[in-house]
Amino acid sequence: MPGGGVADRDYVRHVGSVGVVALDERGQVVLIRQYRHPVGRIMWELPAGLVDVAGEDLAAAAGRELAEEADLLAGRLDTLVDLHTSPGFSDEAIRIFLARELSEVPPDRRHDRRDEEAELSVVRLPLERAVAMVLSGEITNAACVAGVLAAARARDADWAPLRPSDAPR
Repeated sequence: MPGGGVADRDYVRHVGSVGVVALDERGQVVLIRQYRHPVGRIMWELPAGLVDVAGEDLAAAAGRELAEEADLLAGRLDTLVDLHTSPGFSDEAIRIFLARELSEVPPDRRHDRRDEEAELSVVRLPLERAVAMVLSGEITNAACVAGVLAAARARDADWAPLRPSDAPR
């Protein structure tokens, strides 16, 4: 420990993850509804996933997850926010990207969703409604909360707070 003390701790090592706030030309955000067994309910989430492909950079992983979970491609990808999900027991770091200039993945190139992704649904909501859902406690997934609020703030600042997709951590 920094002060020289000793602590016996168990923690989870994590490969890292990415999430995507996909914002369409009408100002709607693309969210995922997915069942999460540890909390026993369907959650509002961002398209997101692990950085688990060898040699894949964070922006490429974000594009892959957006295509796999929402059948979307991003013409523009910027870094929105970085966070540690739960540093008390895990070293997981997640980078949240803002995806704009969206287009559909061609039907013949779409990901075959299986297992926990088989029943996910994709929903588009006005960004302001998503912000209201965060503030009312309806959206509680940490990455989704951070991403939605950061996207609203960046939009209100004419996108000035955005960083390049390859910005260092």
